[in-house]
Amino acid sequence: MSASSFSSPTSPPSFSSAIVTRLRAAGCVFAEDEAELLVDTARDPAELAAMVERRVIGHPLEHVLGWAEFRGLRIAVDAGVFVPRRRTEFLVREAAALAAPGAVVVDLCCGSGALGAALGAAVDGIELHAADIDPAAVRCARRNVAAAGGRVYEGDLYEPLPTALRGRVGVLLANVPYVPTDEVGLLPPEARVHEARVALDGGADGLDVLRRVTADAARWLAPGGSLLFETSERQVPYALEAVADGGLLPRSVSDEEMYATVVIGTRPA
Repeated sequence: MSASSFSSPTSPPSFSSAIVTRLRAAGCVFAEDEAELLVDTARDPAELAAMVERRVIGHPLEHVLGWAEFRGLRIAVDAGVFVPRRRTEFLVREAAALAAPGAVVVDLCCGSGALGAALGAAVDGIELHAADIDPAAVRCARRNVAAAGGRVYEGDLYEPLPTALRGRVGVLLANVPYVPTDEVGLLPPEARVHEARVALDGGADGLDVLRRVTADAARWLAPGGSLLFETSERQVPYALEAVADGGLLPRSVSDEEMYATVVIGTRPA
């Protein structure tokens, strides 16, 4: 589709209809909604043409747009960066219920920084720190957590965090990868081809990274502070065991409508 096919990003319905047709032919289930987002986001016909082409060949919509909606926020998401899932809003909701105003919050495996940014918007005055091993994710996160005054560090889990945070963290978010290695190849192409594998692959049983997080969480949490992470329903018993082995009090909560399960580990007060 050439740029000459378009008149402007505010063209009449017949214009959007042509985009819808192409998107639907490419297998986009929500072609009408996607076409509207593409038209609204593109700055000129040439950019719109390029965006449509990228979407048609399978790039995630969020990477094409350059942003994802998450708990009412527009989160910048660059190519290759893990796209925040809508179900993960449940994790933020649970974290917001535990975070007091002014709490120290750490967002590990932060990706785009969506969780920390959303929690910062929900709870007043948090002291936000985030970390990720992926340089592209770190660049995104720094843009996204700026409104919350957050700081983002590049490195492996706790390694880059300031040691002064030990024993002070009220809420520790860890959106760890939890897909078993053998199942990564079964993910939709939008994820397995266009997102960093380090954000998806959780090892043989999907819990390798989680066990590393739970092993050290108690050293970073304040008394009464909580670790929260998302997992699959079938992994819950093993995740709870890992939390308990780390010296935390474990529990799990679920939201069937969002198909989301969150495990919470609290350091005894």
